[in-house]
Amino acid sequence: MADRERPQRPGAVGPVTADDLAEGVRLVVALLRGADAAADWERPAGTLEWSCWETAEHLADDLFSYAAQLGPQSPPADGFVPFVYRREGPGKPANVVFAQREAGPQGLLQVLEACGALLVATVRTARPQDRAFHGFGTADAEGCAAMGLVELFVHAEDLALGLGLEWTAPAGISARVLARLFPGAPTDTAPWPTLLWATLLWATGRGELPGRERPAEWRWYSAPRD
Repeated sequence: MADRERPQRPGAVGPVTADDLAEGVRLVVALLRGADAAADWERPAGTLEWSCWETAEHLADDLFSYAAQLGPQSPPADGFVPFVYRREGPGKPANVVFAQREAGPQGLLQVLEACGALLVATVRTARPQDRAFHGFGTADAEGCAAMGLVELFVHAEDLALGLGLEWTAPAGISARVLARLFPGAPTDTAPWPTLLWATLLWATGRGELPGRERPAEWRWYSAPRD
């Protein structure tokens, strides 16, 4: 999409920050640590075909991947850093990062927390000119933080459904992520926290908003915007 065709950012609500990302990681890890000790991590994660274990691994891999794209001094401009991705079977997520099964859910969450910390540190230390390739728009550090938060919050919803937990993303961070990545999303749901969260789910094709059709296809706009 040409720059002149890209939707513009709505009214300013503040940038997405490394602190927002750190809080998102903390909240999601705390949520999952609250799962019952007997919870079945092999159950499907919400409406996904992946298990809860596979979804948490995929989430950790997403956070690692955004950090890996943003970190190099001379990142690839037209593709991803060439790690070896593999699938554990047909239809399974393609990951670089996997957790040792024998470490159990707590080990899995340590992997998730470590990958989140890696992205937080990379966002904090990135230079203004640093960029990370992404198919939805080559991103700056703020864009990487926002993309990481979408992955955290939406997959937390999947995992909460699969593990029998209650989850609602924080309103303020949701508003900043929507403004950064989804400039065409409705802006009339604030200030109600549940509606802001519903809007983020709607923008990623996961939920319904009264009076609005669910997007048949969805994307975010991760390239920097003025």
